[in-house]
Amino acid sequence: MTTHGRTITEADVMAFATLTGDMHPQHTDRRWAADSPFGERVAHGMLVLSYAVGLVPFDPERIVAMRRIENAVFKRPVRIGDTIRVEAKLLREDDGRGVEAWEWRVLNQRDRLVARAVVEAVVRREESQPGSAAPETNGRPVLV
Repeated sequence: MTTHGRTITEADVMAFATLTGDMHPQHTDRRWAADSPFGERVAHGMLVLSYAVGLVPFDPERIVAMRRIENAVFKRPVRIGDTIRVEAKLLREDDGRGVEAWEWRVLNQRDRLVARAVVEAVVRREESQPGSAAPETNGRPVLV
């Protein structure tokens, strides 16, 4: 599956910096960033992953929650004005615990890999058999 794209704007980068408190000058200071190895401001890696989450069309009738993002690797910078999209490939279907795993590749407008990760999601499971109860901890159901 390939998502539509999203262009990263200066407003996106500054809003993310403000919301998270990550005001590193690589992201927020044009002069400082001009002398950096990237030569300009770049998007936060976590902004890129956050936007990837927003680009993937999770079906709320099927996906209950994200469970884990593992092996996230940032391969190259995402610059202001770059457009990213996600290519997602199913790695593991529901493993019997209500969890599936996807490989995500985040690409820029030049089809260059900017980030990759394995994402696990909790999926809605079939209703329990009549008369059976879901496991509980402290009176609350838990996922198995």
